[in-house]
Amino acid sequence: MTQPVGTGARPLAPAPGAPTPELRVARVRPHARRLFWPVLVLLAVAGATGYLYGNLPAPFENWMLLTAAAVVVFLLVLLPFLAWWSHTYVITTRRVIERYGIFARRRRELSHVRGYSIGVRRGLLQRMWGAGTLTLSNGVDDPLRLRNIPDVALVHEALVDQVEVNQILAHRDAQGTTPTSDPRIPPVPPPPAAPA
Repeated sequence: MTQPVGTGARPLAPAPGAPTPELRVARVRPHARRLFWPVLVLLAVAGATGYLYGNLPAPFENWMLLTAAAVVVFLLVLLPFLAWWSHTYVITTRRVIERYGIFARRRRELSHVRGYSIGVRRGLLQRMWGAGTLTLSNGVDDPLRLRNIPDVALVHEALVDQVEVNQILAHRDAQGTTPTSDPRIPPVPPPPAAPA
């Protein structure tokens, strides 16, 4: 990946020990191809309802058709869409956060500072769509799986960068280095003594 050209290519590293703001790097959802079957069901229900409305056999009425269509759309279209919509992965400068659940929200986090290995799995359909599954494992907690992530190579690169930057900053803070310890920066002369 090439570095952006311009004056503000990368933010400056914070001073050792200084608090750093947590910034959002990316927010992704699982690939939308998961909604293929709900869309087909919606089209089929709309077509069948339009065709059968007013042409039902004798014991059935139009309100029964509309009720059955509403139940099918709710169970097979709306609930899968809400499940997809509510499942998000947020990558910040400090951690990876997974949020999911329609009625009861759940959340998992994995810190970049602790470090973790990143495994990439891409099936045939995932490769066709440019998606993949990332498995983040720190060896202590259960692995965090980011399933069917679009542009998986770009997300993988962002995660690797964040882990590297966080570990460098944590190592620098642990060593207690100061910004003036760089040999390329000339030392600041002491202020002149006050006359007596």
